[in-house]
Amino acid sequence: MTTETATDLFEAHRPVLLGVAYRMLGRVADAEDVVQEAWLRWSGSDRGDVREPRGYLVRITTRLAIDRLRQIKSRGETYVGPWLPEPYVTDFGDTVPDTAERAVLADSVSLAVLVVLESLSPLERAVFVLREAFGFPYADIAAMLDRGEPAVRQLAGRARKHVEERRPRYEVDPAQRRDLTERFLAAAAEGDLEGLMALLAPDVRLVGDSGGKARAPLRALQTADKVGRFLVGAARKGVPDFAVRFLELNGGPAVLVLSGGKPDSVFQVDVADGRVQAVYIVRNPDKLRSLAVE
Repeated sequence: MTTETATDLFEAHRPVLLGVAYRMLGRVADAEDVVQEAWLRWSGSDRGDVREPRGYLVRITTRLAIDRLRQIKSRGETYVGPWLPEPYVTDFGDTVPDTAERAVLADSVSLAVLVVLESLSPLERAVFVLREAFGFPYADIAAMLDRGEPAVRQLAGRARKHVEERRPRYEVDPAQRRDLTERFLAAAAEGDLEGLMALLAPDVRLVGDSGGKARAPLRALQTADKVGRFLVGAARKGVPDFAVRFLELNGGPAVLVLSGGKPDSVFQVDVADGRVQAVYIVRNPDKLRSLAVE
């Protein structure tokens, strides 16, 4: 295998590797670091015996991500306020033509699911991501993790049960979600409390992630009244040199709010029964760097 061929193979599989690493870590910068380390190991290894480059590269990436996740957890850092994953641009394009597969990938990278994955052990998280998001056979996952297949099946069952018990149930119709997102944004920007209340589910939940570095609620808000009044109050304070852009983030439509051309916050909503069930706001500037507009 020539160096040029090795580079082309790696680049062909980069989206999958980044997808695995991000779902494992919930952080774009960490995922990119892991993929870069995987490239260094791939480029410096003896590739003569590699028969299945995709599986080989996913194994390297997964093991590196597990190590990184264990390091993060062992540091036991205290995060100020609620934690949300770093927003991740997802544009599957023509690489995922099947609607069902696209829906699975989108769901596995959603903010709601990634928050639940944070409570899994690194091994459970790896097995869940490889099996549920990317459909790897148990035998292949066992080889990647140097575990017996029965142990991997047990890890998968435990992780799946944990996620199913804790994940919220939302609709994933992109058109409806985009429509409600636009109406929600318009009502919030205009400070229209009555309009917001018509869009919010009675038990809607708002989670704001600032990391203590920007203004956001330090606890999740629950009920339409509290969420609506908070959004109206935020709209009245305003954002200097305000502009918005619609993006696909974490598998669904989202709004990037710009202040003076720089990322100020990201809004995303989850929808069910024609109402907004959850509102996610990311304002931690460290988590918005990858969304900077050139």
